[in-house]
Amino acid sequence: MRKISVNTSTPYEVIIERGSLARTGSLIVGITDSRRAVVITDDTVGGLYAEDLMDSLSDAGIKADVFVFPHGEQSKSIKTLSDIYDFLCEAEITRSDLLIALGGGVVGDITGFAAATYLRGIDFVQIPTTLLSQVDSSVGGKTAVDIPGGKNLVGAFKQPKLVICDSDILRTLPEEELACGMAEVIKYGMIRDKDLFELIASHDITNVDEIMDELVYRCIDIKREVVEHDEFDRGERMMLNFGHTLGHAIEGWHNYTDYTHGMGVAAGMCMITDRLANKPVADALRKCVEAYNLPTGTEAPMKELLPFCSKDKKRESGSISYIVCREIGKAEIVKVPVTEFEKLMEG
Repeated sequence: MRKISVNTSTPYEVIIERGSLARTGSLIVGITDSRRAVVITDDTVGGLYAEDLMDSLSDAGIKADVFVFPHGEQSKSIKTLSDIYDFLCEAEITRSDLLIALGGGVVGDITGFAAATYLRGIDFVQIPTTLLSQVDSSVGGKTAVDIPGGKNLVGAFKQPKLVICDSDILRTLPEEELACGMAEVIKYGMIRDKDLFELIASHDITNVDEIMDELVYRCIDIKREVVEHDEFDRGERMMLNFGHTLGHAIEGWHNYTDYTHGMGVAAGMCMITDRLANKPVADALRKCVEAYNLPTGTEAPMKELLPFCSKDKKRESGSISYIVCREIGKAEIVKVPVTEFEKLMEG
C-alpha cells in the first residue's frame, strides 16, 4: 500500500492499493465516527462493485443505502443532483453522515457537489473506478455539474475525507476507457515531469498495466503538489487544464455523447501544441497520444469550437487563460484577450 497525504484546507489521504475496495469499511472507520452512509454510483459501476462495497461497509458496522443513476456525462445534471437530494432526505441523512462516490469522474463530481451543498456540507469519500478519475478528478476537491450553457459551470470546492484507489479495478476497464484515462496521465508528464512522459511513451495501450501503479502514484503526487500550492484554482493549478480548453469545446460540439473527456483532452493537447510548440515536442506528443489509441485532432471546424471556448470557466471578463507546453515537462499559463485566442486558433 502507498499513501499520499494531501495538505489542503481539509487534509486527507489517498490510498493506492490493489484489493483495497474490499477494505473500504475498515479504512472509513479509521478516519470518521460516521456509521451511516449513502453510496452514490451509476448503473454500470454499481452492477460490478456495489455489492462488494456494501459487504465491506456492513462488516465494519456502517449502515448504507445505494443511489444509482444512468451512466454517462448526460447524468451530470441538475436533474440528477435534485434526485440525489430527494434520496438523501428520504434516507434521513444528517450532517454527521457520509456520502461515498463509487465510480468515475461523473459520479465523483456530482457526489462531491451534493456533499458540498446538502445541509450546507457533509463528508464524502471518493472511490474512483476509472484511470481518469484515479489520477485526476478524485483528488483536489473540484466538484461540479453541467448545465445547458456549458460543462462544469456550476460547482464548488469540496475536499474529500478519503480517496481509495484500487488498481485492480482498472484491469476490468474496456480499452477505450483505459485510453481516456491515459490522456490525463500524458498531460501530467507534459506539464510537470519529463521522465514520467518518457516512461509513458516507452509503453502503449497493450502493456501499460505493467507500470500502472507507478503512473497512478506519480500523477496523484503531481496533482497533490499543485493543489497544495493553489487549492482554489487562481494561479498554478490552471496548468492542470492543459488540453482542456479545446477539449471541453470538442466534447460540447459532440453534445457530450460520442466523444469522451479523455479524447477531447488528447486532441486539445495536440492541437495547442501543434500551433505553439516546436516540431520535435509536437511530434513526441502526437506519437505518444497515438500509442494509446487517442485522437490528435478533430473534424469539428475551429470556427464552431470557438463559441464553446468563450464559455469556458477559465475565462475572466474579456480574457481567457490557456496552457502550452513548449518543452516536455514544463507548462506555461498564458492569459490573453478572447479575441487574440480566437485569432491564434484560427491561424
